[in-house]
Amino acid sequence: MKIIGLTGGIGSGKTTVAKMFSRLGVPVYIADDEAKKLMATSKVIRKELIALLGEEAYMENSVNRKFIASKIFKDKVLLEAVNAIIHPKVAAHFKEWTTKQKSNYVIKEAAILFENGSYKNCDLVILVTAPEDIRVARVMARDKTSAKEIETRMNNQWSDEKKRQLADLVIENIDLENTKARVEFIDRSLKIEAD
Repeated sequence: MKIIGLTGGIGSGKTTVAKMFSRLGVPVYIADDEAKKLMATSKVIRKELIALLGEEAYMENSVNRKFIASKIFKDKVLLEAVNAIIHPKVAAHFKEWTTKQKSNYVIKEAAILFENGSYKNCDLVILVTAPEDIRVARVMARDKTSAKEIETRMNNQWSDEKKRQLADLVIENIDLENTKARVEFIDRSLKIEAD
């Protein structure tokens, strides 16, 4: 079974692309969603995050995302420390998840696939891109947040130019019909390869 990495900067539409693969019957692992679940359920992660960020990291038994985001997106050292707590546990969870899948290939969707080095464990990496102004507008509409907050988060991710150097395939996600056609073509190619 091949592991296909799917990544892209905030607002690029990587989750939209992941859903397109899912509708084609491809098992899709959304690393950010699984990280959130693990942050909410793992006593080990909870203990380590509180030790790192303080009691405010959890409020009334749930993750205080707003507090954590306000800390880590302004401080690269803290961001790396939080990633060092969460990412090994997500990687182990993904590995276990793949053993339960019955498919030619699976998609691992992760925002920081290149930044955390997990792209090295993929057979192929797809990068989803879109112009920055479109990405900012998408995130502002989705998260009801300011352009400044989005730019702060973008600055903590690699640029598309840097990611392109490591990606095997690029999907320019501006027009949904074109994106869907590209996803279907990639899916057919991967399934033919596996036969």
